[in-house]
Amino acid sequence: MGHAMQVLGDPMDFLMFSKKLGSLSMVQLGETVSELGMDGVDLTVRPGGHIEPKEVSTELPKAIEVLQSFGLSVTMITTGITDPDDPASENILSTAADCGVSYAKLGYWKYQGFGSLERQIQEMRMDLSGIETMARVLGITAAVHIHSGDYLTATGCLAHRILEGFDPVALGAYIDPGHMVVEGGKSGWELGMDLLAPLTRMMAVKDFVWVKEVGRDKSWKVKHAPLREGMVPWPEVFEDLADISFDGPVSFHSEYGDLSVDETIAQTVDDLAYIREITG
Repeated sequence: MGHAMQVLGDPMDFLMFSKKLGSLSMVQLGETVSELGMDGVDLTVRPGGHIEPKEVSTELPKAIEVLQSFGLSVTMITTGITDPDDPASENILSTAADCGVSYAKLGYWKYQGFGSLERQIQEMRMDLSGIETMARVLGITAAVHIHSGDYLTATGCLAHRILEGFDPVALGAYIDPGHMVVEGGKSGWELGMDLLAPLTRMMAVKDFVWVKEVGRDKSWKVKHAPLREGMVPWPEVFEDLADISFDGPVSFHSEYGDLSVDETIAQTVDDLAYIREITG
């Protein structure tokens, strides 16, 4: 904090995460993302995604060809991979690598409750060791997503401990300032970004506000919000990224659950315009 604003240099791909556009065909997805002015697509290759894992060998190359026909890149995919011994894991990563995909988001390891954390960290690191080896051989970068809530990678600091000692070219961090501010409050998000800086390979863009539910519960909940209105200090986030010369893909998640597809697209147009404003 407190440093002068810097303009990020080339290259940094702005991608549309395909999750919220799951009802669109690949051609419709290409048309829509191209019209948005994005550089490419962060394509879901997981159960229920645009590409089902069992169909990846045939469908991923075809999907990428369609998207490229609209001038879009597919530099990263989002997967559910957590098990290096599952044949589907290698098939997904090898197919992606063959198609020129450089980055793959992994799946999630859920926190099992108080008293289990140390054991779970070691178990996750064993899984990641196998995934790291696979990714290195295939020439692709896999990454763990920082995700708030009951996940082993809920905070940047915890993710840093989990990733310690791994080769970040093969296995890195997928930072998500939205989730990091949920768990990190005033400065914890930036402490996490600082620790993860040498390991950071991708970034997700989403924002939120805290809302208090009415009724008997009266608990505070996270509600997704437009980037201009949310809690994340995006100018400071991009200052930090400029400091580390970040040039990886930036995936716009546009997770507005209460909006239609058309409304989501309209909001994403403004979100992208806002990020372009603050990055120069």
